[in-house]
Amino acid sequence: MDTVELDLGPRSYRIFIGAGLLDDEALLSSCVEGRQAFVVTNETIAPVFLDRVKASLSAFQVDTMTLPDGEQYKTLSSMNDIVTGLLRHRHNRGTTVIALGGGVVGDTAGFAAACYQRGVSLIQMPTTLLAQVDSSVGGKTAVNHELGKNMIGAFHQPRAVIIDTDTLETLPGRELTAGLAEVIKHGVLADAGFFAWLEDHMEDLRRLDKAGHAIKRSCEIKAAVVAGDERETGNRALLNLGHTFAHAIENGLGYGQWLHGEAVGAGLVMAGDLAVRLGMCTATDCLRIKALVEKAGLPVCPPAELTAETMLNLMGLDKKVSDRGMKFVLPRGLGSAEIVEGVDVQLVMATLNAGAGLGESAAGL
Repeated sequence: MDTVELDLGPRSYRIFIGAGLLDDEALLSSCVEGRQAFVVTNETIAPVFLDRVKASLSAFQVDTMTLPDGEQYKTLSSMNDIVTGLLRHRHNRGTTVIALGGGVVGDTAGFAAACYQRGVSLIQMPTTLLAQVDSSVGGKTAVNHELGKNMIGAFHQPRAVIIDTDTLETLPGRELTAGLAEVIKHGVLADAGFFAWLEDHMEDLRRLDKAGHAIKRSCEIKAAVVAGDERETGNRALLNLGHTFAHAIENGLGYGQWLHGEAVGAGLVMAGDLAVRLGMCTATDCLRIKALVEKAGLPVCPPAELTAETMLNLMGLDKKVSDRGMKFVLPRGLGSAEIVEGVDVQLVMATLNAGAGLGESAAGL
């Protein structure tokens, strides 16, 4: 078992990474704060993993909530269902909410934990690659609003993140591919050497070989960024590389039509294109980003049904918009990124048109 420490002073916690951790009774028991545990999962994960987790928590009062599966259920209604379950089973302020599932479960259960009785303990137990390398780490919890993704939420750090790599064996291929987008993102924004490693080993990762290294390095990168800026007042926003474009895709299509990672894949390529137009990134580096996204089996352009004008309007609703206009996180070469505000709208439109196949890409993509 590998561990990664996220240093946040009194809110510090460890990320445990290894095979068979769902069955590690001693580990799970050590992470639960009181005598009650409330496991939130979804209808896809429950038949596969829920009984194993309950068996590992046999010393506790364990109650459960099974949500429908899909981004379209990441709502205030689902969050309210969790709170209702906690109340009906008389969970007190010493309870621990356990999020067993992907990013939707983690975000929704995490937000419920942040709100229930003004905050109770949380354990993240991510079962998808995307959640293991990104959403389970860092304490961001949220649900979607019909006008924007993750618009209703709170920062609420878990007591621990428990990543059982064996759960990936049951992950559908499309979900595994979607998770690779966030892995690639970490290489682009923070570690050129890791990016090069991904270029060499992407086929292995798609077969789940060497997944442990990719998960650990991604968690190390994210933990380092979050430790320096827990509440995203500065450099934590770098983790949103490609996401301004991605969130517009998800919102424009309707949540759940494209997986989050699929939208991030296209968003990374468009972020690279815009960076080339601004002189921040070479065409060669931009082409390497596109090639790796494509090698992972991810989309490299937005869906044809979203026009550049529609995308621009949706990007104006993104939570990263400030008084100075839209905010982009763009690569400055490989292994580095920068937050950029006040970008000329015509340059953004040029990137959007190029992504939609209506214009010429800055890198000749």
